[in-house]
Amino acid sequence: MERADVVILGAGGAGLFCAGSLAGRGLRVVVLDHARAPGEKIRISGGGRCNFTNLGTTHETFLSQVPRFCASALAGFRPEDFVALVDRAGIAWHEKTQGQLFCDGRATQIVQMLVDRMGGAELRLGVAVTAVTPGAEGLRVDTPEGPLLAAHVVVATGGKSIPKMGATGIGYDIARATGHRVTDTRPGLVPLTFAEQDLGLSAPLSGIGIEARAALPKAPGRRAIAFQDRLLFTHRGVSGPVILQISSYWQPGEPLALDLAPGHDIAALLKQARAEGGRAQTATLLARQLPDRLAATIVAELGMTGAPLAAQSDARLETLSRRIHDWRIRPVGTEGYRTAEVTVGGVNCRDLDARSLRSRHVPGLYFVGEVVDVTGWLGGYNFQWAWASGHAAAQAILAS
Repeated sequence: MERADVVILGAGGAGLFCAGSLAGRGLRVVVLDHARAPGEKIRISGGGRCNFTNLGTTHETFLSQVPRFCASALAGFRPEDFVALVDRAGIAWHEKTQGQLFCDGRATQIVQMLVDRMGGAELRLGVAVTAVTPGAEGLRVDTPEGPLLAAHVVVATGGKSIPKMGATGIGYDIARATGHRVTDTRPGLVPLTFAEQDLGLSAPLSGIGIEARAALPKAPGRRAIAFQDRLLFTHRGVSGPVILQISSYWQPGEPLALDLAPGHDIAALLKQARAEGGRAQTATLLARQLPDRLAATIVAELGMTGAPLAAQSDARLETLSRRIHDWRIRPVGTEGYRTAEVTVGGVNCRDLDARSLRSRHVPGLYFVGEVVDVTGWLGGYNFQWAWASGHAAAQAILAS
């Protein structure tokens, strides 16, 4: 049987980084992936420029059933540490907004940096893993090309998001088969979809983008959640950064509150305009704060078309203001794993050691990256978790 010191399952961000952190230590490291190219999700991320980290990373920017689980690994490898690697590789970068760092050039530069950093590790692509089995001599990894035996196996297979890039649930299968719990999984950082009756309003607005605030009320086991960023109307519902952020917290059946003009008092603005004359149509004056088509649609929905602002009562203007500042919608679902950037849920953190990502049940077995029940916000946080968790596992292997 072929033997290795470490077998890493998955050539995505976490797997490649773990392999690179083991380089030059005299270990035989084999990285397996069923894809034909490494780092495919890195390649397409950030519009092809890879939002490779976020300077504001803390454990509070992640979701998990064990909220502080990721804190140790994140402290062990910080955004500044990854930036130092990027700088040494000669990759130019810039801060776009809110601590989000992007390549000036293409995301493939990050992939190449990670592959180069692997040193003498063996990268085997187009190789599927069918099972991992603990035994007296170590961990057996079965593949169609034959089994490998290793003292350490790192599961970095990712989640279910973006299946066209090769995502599968094999990591969860391995976890369950080796005695680990897996929390319920669902698409995260994903657009939300509407029922037919709500699409009548949103679909004609497809393509319109605005600054908005999205909020969810307090729920059992969850504090009240709110984000402010760009919102995009689509032919199926709503998308944009603010929706992707809130989608990771949203549960089916929950109402979502949207403020389409955060920081503005629409009622006060319209009352002031009315006091100054108010001859213009309500939609015309509302369009000073909202896109024309959105303003006209909301005014028509409330039956206020055709009358000048001067004809609108305080009560009508307050109703209009509530419709803009507290629009209650009840999405019927998401666009699913097809467009989701991440998978929420995964291998139960209670079955893993927080410092090393090592299994509490199977010696030598580790789970890192998206396969674990740790999900970051939009904006580079999930890549930082990939680097940090891969690093943590590597350091534990080197110390064993």
